[in-house]
Amino acid sequence: MDSNVRELIFRAVDQTISPEDFERLQTEIERSPDVRAEYLRAINLCQSLGEIASEPTRESFVDTVAPRPHKERWYSKSGWLLATAAMLFVVSSVAFWLGLQKGIESPQERVAERVADDVIEARLAGHATLRRVVDVKWSEGAVRRLEGDVLPKGAIAFDEGVAEIDLFCGATLIFEGPAELEIESDWSVRVTRGRMRATVPPAARGFVVKASESEIVDLGTEFALEVGTQGARVEVIDGEVKLRGGTHDGKHLRTGETQSLGGGVNRDRVSSGLSTSSEIGQRQQLAETQRFDQWKVTSNKLRSDPRMIAYFPIAESQEGRVVRNASRRGKSLDGLLVGPVERTSGRFGPQSAGLEFDRPGARVRTRLDGTFDAFTFTCWVRIDSLEHRYNALFMSDGYETGEPHWQIRDDGRLMFSVMVDDTQDVRFYNRRDQRVVKDAGKHRVYYTDPFWDISKSGQWFHLAAVYSPAERSVNQYINGDLVASDEITDEFLVSPLRIGAAEIGNWGQPFRSTQWFAVRNLNGTIDELAFFGTPLTANEINSLYQQGKPLGY
Repeated sequence: MDSNVRELIFRAVDQTISPEDFERLQTEIERSPDVRAEYLRAINLCQSLGEIASEPTRESFVDTVAPRPHKERWYSKSGWLLATAAMLFVVSSVAFWLGLQKGIESPQERVAERVADDVIEARLAGHATLRRVVDVKWSEGAVRRLEGDVLPKGAIAFDEGVAEIDLFCGATLIFEGPAELEIESDWSVRVTRGRMRATVPPAARGFVVKASESEIVDLGTEFALEVGTQGARVEVIDGEVKLRGGTHDGKHLRTGETQSLGGGVNRDRVSSGLSTSSEIGQRQQLAETQRFDQWKVTSNKLRSDPRMIAYFPIAESQEGRVVRNASRRGKSLDGLLVGPVERTSGRFGPQSAGLEFDRPGARVRTRLDGTFDAFTFTCWVRIDSLEHRYNALFMSDGYETGEPHWQIRDDGRLMFSVMVDDTQDVRFYNRRDQRVVKDAGKHRVYYTDPFWDISKSGQWFHLAAVYSPAERSVNQYINGDLVASDEITDEFLVSPLRIGAAEIGNWGQPFRSTQWFAVRNLNGTIDELAFFGTPLTANEINSLYQQGKPLGY
């Protein structure tokens, strides 16, 4: 390949290419297979290095301003790292230009789309979803699952209770404990112990349950299975199944027929006493009601805690645009729903409530005046996705000296910060954006390790942040466990602390000078926020989690 053309490619990466040379490069890419091949090779390398360069760090946002590196030639490794973002921009620009010129999808367009998909498309391993569990006691050593979990290939075992599983093919299985099974694929499950009811719609016809020496092949049916130490039995409740393998290979069973698949003969109906899906729903509702009532008792005791700044027990909130502050400070600290905040099912089912903030304008406004020696923030949150760089939990309006910000970053890290000095002009080199940016003032952000990814979408988490200047510590908790502990150094020590006007679930920055605001609404649901003016202990945080956790956690 002409070395001048190669030089054009990497001058484009460095963003030093002239408009005339950029047009020349576009022409060469369109005309020459060799140039296209070189271009695609550069894209692939760029993608790999971009992933390395953008790895998040646990360092403070207040970093030393790093000098911009000088330009390197195309074969320099450091040049590649620094040019990652530029190359991705060039890829999409050239692909778009070629598409306009030719009126058809070009190879470059396809590559750009593939690169974008590789970067943003999340992938999960799984064949089924755990829809519901009631009174389940997981077997010793077994993986503990929560409602809504995607179930990968592998074993599931529990000693008591009922579990309802939806296979991705469309089949629904209800297991009564004790039960042991193995999910093999979207279309196949092996049962080694327990009682099961299978409901298989037409779209899932051909679904297979393996037990004993046989395979039960569905032909559009509902059937029951019992597997014990003496063998297995199958009963067709409605429809038809075919047995494959073993001594009954090729036999068909129809409505009302039962077949032993090994061991002694038992004349009782296999389906006798097996729960239906509607019965599981009724049992779950009753259990959630009991759990909700238990929580109300502990919540009522919590309201009288003199250390509490404000308390929003959203789970029991009623309709209307006000979220009541239940602490002793009274309704002057009530929260006001602003914009498209929706009340939705809470962590105790439809009878309880949560506040959903899935649209950019959604927020709850409150004002917590006064000064404080320390902060303890706790809440329950259900995260559907982390679609913004920063996703707000609780944010003071102006982020002025002594005021807190509590957020979740898009990589699943919990982050807490307090402004130390809002008058300082702080500029730092942002490794993620690879540029020097101006910060809001002098502060430090305290991070946890990532606790959330897309596989945990819809799960409830109890989050807590304890900021204690007197103890020089910032402790963060998830589900009652301490997950991060940091020292407050002299440089970042600030006291007293304050909150003032603030928002739950978003950050509108009402004092901004333009109409533009950062989009930080939480795509999820918040419940039971509590704010204390003193540092709670690890035991107290764990107690709040244990007393407030939903059914099945």
